[in-house]
Amino acid sequence: LVPLSIGSSHSLRVGQKVYAIGNPFGLDQTLTTGIVSGVGRDIKGITGRPIRGVVQTDAAINPGNSGGPLLDSQGKLIGVNTMILSPSGASSGVGFAVPADTVRRVVNQIIRHGKVIKPSLGVNCAADQQARQLGLAGVLVLSVVPGSGADRAGLLGTSRSSWGEVTLGDEIVKVNGKDVSSAEDIISVLELCDVGTSAQVAVRRKGKMVTIDVVLQARAE
Repeated sequence: LVPLSIGSSHSLRVGQKVYAIGNPFGLDQTLTTGIVSGVGRDIKGITGRPIRGVVQTDAAINPGNSGGPLLDSQGKLIGVNTMILSPSGASSGVGFAVPADTVRRVVNQIIRHGKVIKPSLGVNCAADQQARQLGLAGVLVLSVVPGSGADRAGLLGTSRSSWGEVTLGDEIVKVNGKDVSSAEDIISVLELCDVGTSAQVAVRRKGKMVTIDVVLQARAE
């Protein structure tokens, strides 16, 4: 057996020819063709968590195709077929594949560590609705995990004085240059980073913008 060559998904272009292989409806080794219809799409997975940066294709993808390869014209893996948008449950020309660059990163972590290690700043954040009620557009830090990268970098959590006065913590507005308005946005940005590297975090603190480098740690499961 000869393994598939792994391509790169970051340079995909709309209109590029692709091939999907799978077992739709139990029909083994079925090949369908199409084009890249879109890149950088965000879809919601079955757990409710968004899957970022997926590849959209009009190659016929049906139940049984999930987990099969999406190939470019050179036969290189550029994605793994994952789901479709369809009111009937059958292919409607709107299929999605997890990009090969994401697959490579995740698989390498599983091989090395036996699991996916997710990076974290080391903060606990307020619910998005609470932040909006307080008039905040970013992500409010409720508390900082002791000994974490955020703790060592000096991020501030929300505090309450002995007489009950509440002082709001840092409001995270950007991570690595990308605007964030929810904890989910922060997670999505950090998923592209490695544990032990630094993330540039822009926070609003007492009305002033402060940029802080935070060393990422493994997220506690």
